[in-house]
Amino acid sequence: MGAVAVHEESFGELLRAWRQRRRVSQLDLAIEADVSARHVSFLETGRARPSREMVMKLAEELAVPLRHRNRLLVAAGFAPVYPEREVRAPEMEVVQRALDRILAGHEPYPAVVVDAMWNLVAANSAAGLFMEGVPAELLAEPINVMRLSLHPDAMGGRLLNLAEVRAHLLHQLRRQAEASGHGRLAELHDELAAYTYPGADLNVAHVPGPGDILLPLRIAAGDRVLSMFTTIATFGTPLDVTVSELAIETFWPADEETAAAFGGRA
Repeated sequence: MGAVAVHEESFGELLRAWRQRRRVSQLDLAIEADVSARHVSFLETGRARPSREMVMKLAEELAVPLRHRNRLLVAAGFAPVYPEREVRAPEMEVVQRALDRILAGHEPYPAVVVDAMWNLVAANSAAGLFMEGVPAELLAEPINVMRLSLHPDAMGGRLLNLAEVRAHLLHQLRRQAEASGHGRLAELHDELAAYTYPGADLNVAHVPGPGDILLPLRIAAGDRVLSMFTTIATFGTPLDVTVSELAIETFWPADEETAAAFGGRA
């Protein structure tokens, strides 16, 4: 039985894929990178070989994630330059301190840190609200925050405005999958989109009223309704793959009743 040929990624193929994903023409990319459109064309077809500096410059212009910049470098014949460390590695102490302070400082309201796949990296104690009554299989490592948010046996079964929140989260996940080139995000989107909620109308569209500012998460918690909105923060100048993929999501009370409820829980 003969050996199976393995297709190696070419730099030109990867460059073309990212250019098309960003909906940028060869001419526009050439202008931004200060090269000729002919040179970009030659790079994509393999008729020219890029320097390491050119790989880095094109990746920057196309906003390619660091993980994929390493792939571009390897495909062009260079060593990857962006390390990928564990969050709890000793070299990451400055990142750990920042995350710990943000999480602790946000108490008594929930805050979580997630990776590129929305897997939970860290959380403060208030985030335990989202784990209450959730089946053990959904809390097995790695805990996926998107899955927790929409699974009918987790938060999805407690969201009072499920249709609106579900539509927003699925749209966000689809856009992230397209922008990042992360195939597993697309798989996660399809999994969540297939969840069913007996008796729920998922076609309800939210029409903003004159007093609306943000779409809140309205969660049933016992005899209370908790109304929250979120903010998401990332590190501004990451040079490590892990750090570039971390996001900090903080939850804020959308009304006085929710603020009082969290104050009481604390």
